[in-house]
Amino acid sequence: MQAIIPDYRRDLEIRRYPSYVYVLVPLAALVLQAYLPRLLGRFAFMDLPVLVTIYFALNRRSPIHGSILGAVLGMAQDGLTQGAIGIHGIANTVCGFLAASIGIRIVVENNIIRMFLNFLFTLLAGAIVLFVTRILLGLHMQVNWLDEVLRAVGNAVIGLVLFPVLDLTQLRD
Repeated sequence: MQAIIPDYRRDLEIRRYPSYVYVLVPLAALVLQAYLPRLLGRFAFMDLPVLVTIYFALNRRSPIHGSILGAVLGMAQDGLTQGAIGIHGIANTVCGFLAASIGIRIVVENNIIRMFLNFLFTLLAGAIVLFVTRILLGLHMQVNWLDEVLRAVGNAVIGLVLFPVLDLTQLRD
């Protein structure tokens, strides 16, 4: 239980990154999100903007920062798709806010915790997209929940590789 609850000052501090990381990493996630489905077809299951939102929200530990980053990335992601503008913006905003709120309460350096949170937030983002599309917009959306679970597992695995790489870009004191 002690491994989950932050008790050191180091665990409670906000992680800092160079300013170019805040620009290049989300931009790279958006470009890959738009380009890889064309290259891989139906095997492009990743949701990189959600993963980037989760990463920075967990490490910055600011619900406002996580919400704004999620909204910007989600709206940009919607701009690259054929769907309605704002659906992924809503989903990423909620995920960014919740990830930052959880990042305040628990230590997020553990890879198992990171993988579990990536899995949960990817499922949550899919559920929000489905809710907004079907209930709020009244549009038909075909969903296979087994595919959504497999997509969440895939994103959790991608996060296991992506998060340690992004950790290397942190500014150290």
